[in-house]
Amino acid sequence: MVKFLIVRFSSIGDIVLTTPVIRLLKEQVEGANIHYLTKKQYAGILQSHPHIDKVHLLRDDFSETVAELKDEMFDHIIDLHNSLRSRRLKNALPVYSQTFKKLNWEKWLLVNLKINKLPDIHIVERYAATVNIFGATLDGKGLDYYIAPEDEVKISDLPLPYPSGYVLFAIGAQHFTKRLPTAKIISICNKIKLPIILAGGSGDFKTGQEIAKASTATILNTCGKYSLSQSASLVQQAQAVITHDTGLMHIAAAFGKKIISVWGSTVPQFGMTPYLPNKASKIIEADVKCRPCSKIGFSQCPKKHFNCMQQINEQEIADAINLAQY
Repeated sequence: MVKFLIVRFSSIGDIVLTTPVIRLLKEQVEGANIHYLTKKQYAGILQSHPHIDKVHLLRDDFSETVAELKDEMFDHIIDLHNSLRSRRLKNALPVYSQTFKKLNWEKWLLVNLKINKLPDIHIVERYAATVNIFGATLDGKGLDYYIAPEDEVKISDLPLPYPSGYVLFAIGAQHFTKRLPTAKIISICNKIKLPIILAGGSGDFKTGQEIAKASTATILNTCGKYSLSQSASLVQQAQAVITHDTGLMHIAAAFGKKIISVWGSTVPQFGMTPYLPNKASKIIEADVKCRPCSKIGFSQCPKKHFNCMQQINEQEIADAINLAQY
């Protein structure tokens, strides 16, 4: 048996993007035993994963985390977070480790000087490179997301007309500058012919209600009503998914969905577009000179105009849905 500890503390999308590494080690390294360390709020993403032998939670008392992991006697650490805390962990567990390179300097150049020195390589490929030394290589299978049976939402339980097919619109994102203005979302919904399910967290519920009330489209607001894995179940059964640069975008990619992703303050050049080895997704972005203004996003537009989202072509998004053959 070869015992691996994969380290990625957060967040939803980043963890989903690491799932090929889990699969490659389990399927291509003989006797691989896979453990994964993450924060408690993200453990649900991993607990139903059939290739993970044990999920460890990062504790408030870091020394307790270290003590727990020392008892496991790992052979290798795969550090896919590369932070001060993960480096402290590796120092405390002196075993062989492979570390993901974040390219922070290259991202800084693109954000601040608009000089692009980033490699034209998806982050999944860079994550996977950390395990090439063990003979594990990308297999073309994409991302993974596993839903526990109790979290599966039966499409037949949804109100009419949703059992006959719907578009899922993931309206949330952690940062304001990664989200379309509400008025733009309403306009897009009004142009879409299929019924629409709005998905997001509890903080998106009021916005969802505003959209549903103001729109002429058939809309079901599920924001805050379902857990992440239940929302993932709705994503899995959707005809297509409209999403910002956020976690549900990567979950949609794990299910191989038709994805229309909308980009504001962040850019595809960061290497985190929907990872779909065998198909393409639709990228929607505005040609605004101040993009990208951040590698993660802001609570407000630094330039005050928010043109990266205000100039998004609403009809282009609607056409990507309406003109497709399902």
